[in-house]
Amino acid sequence: MFLGEDLLAWLLLAFGGAMFVGNVAAVFRPREAPREDGELTHAPKARSLAMAALGLVASLWALFTLVVGG
Repeated sequence: MFLGEDLLAWLLLAFGGAMFVGNVAAVFRPREAPREDGELTHAPKARSLAMAALGLVASLWALFTLVVGG
């Protein structure tokens, strides 16, 4: 198979990890000031934490798939 048998699991691990880290960083380290008019000063906490949880589940699922070899 092109780029290996576990390509989908590796991509899910990468995207899930990035989703988790990015959303957690947005909640705990917001910008000092908005860059443009009408831009939020901080990330919506509930939505960001929900997306971080989804990213964590996806990355853990991918990691489990890679370790078990399924």
